[in-house]
Amino acid sequence: MEHTTAMNSWYLPVITLLLISYYLIKIFNRLVRLENENKNAFTQISVQLKRRHDLIPNLVEIAKTYLKHESNTLESVIAARNHADATRRKADRSPTPQTVGDLMGAENILTGALGGLFAVVENYPDLKADQTMGRLHEELVSTENRVAFARQAFNDAVMVYNTRCESFPDAIIAHLGGFKKAVLWDDISQEEKEAVKISFDR
Repeated sequence: MEHTTAMNSWYLPVITLLLISYYLIKIFNRLVRLENENKNAFTQISVQLKRRHDLIPNLVEIAKTYLKHESNTLESVIAARNHADATRRKADRSPTPQTVGDLMGAENILTGALGGLFAVVENYPDLKADQTMGRLHEELVSTENRVAFARQAFNDAVMVYNTRCESFPDAIIAHLGGFKKAVLWDDISQEEKEAVKISFDR
């Protein structure tokens, strides 16, 4: 009887410790999985943004033929595109709240520059009628839609991850494990959306 009591007094703390350890490890692994899903969702945005960035030089090259007196507009688009692409590559290497925030800012600047270009294009009927320009514009609009879908998926992943990081007891493990709160990809304004999606009515 005394032997059984001694075993129980040794057994119970060990089993309790093992159960607690298992539970903490499970929480940690869940946070790792959610963080990786968050990073993967960001990668999908980056893929679509790269496609957007790759289309813009071709768009500008076609526009140069017609917009000989609009060099400032074209140069601002290329400068914004190059800045956004460099910022995207930096965020790819390390998608932290800071780098993702910088990318959001760079993309908004690029969107504004594209809006300025398309506003100018409206004054050049020959350029609006150019088949290559029309095709590139359609591809750009299609890419914008893909970016929007990828952005929504990213925000969903961030929301799940952040909720776990802020909920008890996950918040304790998140703090001890160095899990940082992720940043949502803010929706661009309606004005910016309209700037990019100006139609080329013939």
